[in-house]
Amino acid sequence: MKNYVKSLLVAVLLLCSGCHGKQSTGAFTMPDSFDTSKQYEVTFWAKNDTNKNQTAVYQQAIDDFEKLYPNIKINMRLYTDYGKIYNDVITNISTNTTPDVCITYPDHIATYISGNNTVVPLNTLMDNEKYGLGGSKVKFDSVKKDEIIPEYLQECELNGQYYALPFMRSSEVVYMNADYVHALGYEIPDVLTWDYIFEVAEAATKKNADGTYALNGQKIMIPFIYKSTDNMMIQMLKQKGAGYSDENGTIKIFNDDTKEILGEIAQHVESGAFSTFKISSYPANFLNAGQCVFAIDSTAGSTWMGTNAPLSDIAEENKVNFDTEVRIVPQYDVNHPQMISQGPSICVFNKEDPNQVVASWLFAQYLLSDKVQVGYSETEGYVPVTSKARNTESYQSYLAEEGEDNDSHYSVKIEATKLLLNNVENTFTTPVFNGSTSLRDAAGQMIEDVAKGIRRHKKVDDTFIENEFENVKSLYRLDSIKGTTSINSPFPMEAKLLLASLVLAWIGIIVVILLRKYRKCKI
Repeated sequence: MKNYVKSLLVAVLLLCSGCHGKQSTGAFTMPDSFDTSKQYEVTFWAKNDTNKNQTAVYQQAIDDFEKLYPNIKINMRLYTDYGKIYNDVITNISTNTTPDVCITYPDHIATYISGNNTVVPLNTLMDNEKYGLGGSKVKFDSVKKDEIIPEYLQECELNGQYYALPFMRSSEVVYMNADYVHALGYEIPDVLTWDYIFEVAEAATKKNADGTYALNGQKIMIPFIYKSTDNMMIQMLKQKGAGYSDENGTIKIFNDDTKEILGEIAQHVESGAFSTFKISSYPANFLNAGQCVFAIDSTAGSTWMGTNAPLSDIAEENKVNFDTEVRIVPQYDVNHPQMISQGPSICVFNKEDPNQVVASWLFAQYLLSDKVQVGYSETEGYVPVTSKARNTESYQSYLAEEGEDNDSHYSVKIEATKLLLNNVENTFTTPVFNGSTSLRDAAGQMIEDVAKGIRRHKKVDDTFIENEFENVKSLYRLDSIKGTTSINSPFPMEAKLLLASLVLAWIGIIVVILLRKYRKCKI
């Protein structure tokens, strides 16, 4: 029995050591040359849900890359959302079984790099004369560093190092039923304000004597639905010049401006003018059914929006015909518009064999090649992250053929894309640090909780909001964030909890196995 107990203690110690993100891999050192005589298998994790065109672009990229590099095999694993990628990466860091290349978000990468040498800093690879961006030994037309849109590349920089390459970029826009807006007696300005959108939404709540809505004659009408409430809060604070966080990771969101925003949202939830995706479901479904006036979603969601949307999720008989207009997100100051920049990036994980890292890096580079960038951007309302791809004849032709069909050239999708292309200088990003994912979640959670509070007939006043501040601080462990972007800082609380739960699960399994063996020995 003593031997079993000893084995159990050893197992527990090994598992617990994984909780601290310890890695056997040393810091990456660029090899003098890439050994092409060896075979490499590169594990590639990416996100895709229902868009088969995106899967086809990934697969074509893999096929083309493997023809150029027959000694490198790419094994792709697709996920339905980025949150699942994040959780799996965190889990695999503890066992040193991360993927080689991963499409993820900078906020998530800030957590990944908490494990020592987990993610490869890309500066050395990017600048390498042979295998870097535009390198002489690269077997394809590699993008040069100055051909990546500077604003997007800057998003991938942490602590003076690039830990990722941008892959695609999007923002948020307003998709609206222009017929409804005009029916309510309003003109549509070039730039919407928050006052305007809430005023029109309130006007759309008027009902007939029989309980149906005057605007659509239906029993359902949610005039204004926001898909991502974290982005809603972040953009409203940014436009107000209010606190959210700073570059050092100091939390500043719990302020009077946030209280004012939550109080205004509560009023419009109470009147029935506003709701959220988490409460009501996809904005596109309501918009396409004539049950919504304003739907705010990503430009990448444009293929779901409008009467002729190619990826619409509702039955044909439930759709209504209407003119879809697209605008940038509402503003407080129309002369200085600000909209969030978002979208996935590519990171490369460190491995014991530096040649394995180079093989992974070459594939990561290939995802920025013109064919991949243009091909993927045409699937949804993303924009290429390189000026090189944007200036190609194929991409310019794609934009020029707006509205020629309701598939690749769906007018709403290309209109949303053009809005983003024309507003790159008006986009912003939030500071990325170890814990920024938790803060982002908390920003959206406050809006959700206020909306749920109203629907449950609670009084949303200063006391409610103060309590909400304390609740989200506790829920997302925001008090434990030390305000540091150090790559050696410990995992944030959500990562610790995830790893701790895995440790406990394995301990339970080991205990059961050992007890069974012990009982057999006694028989």
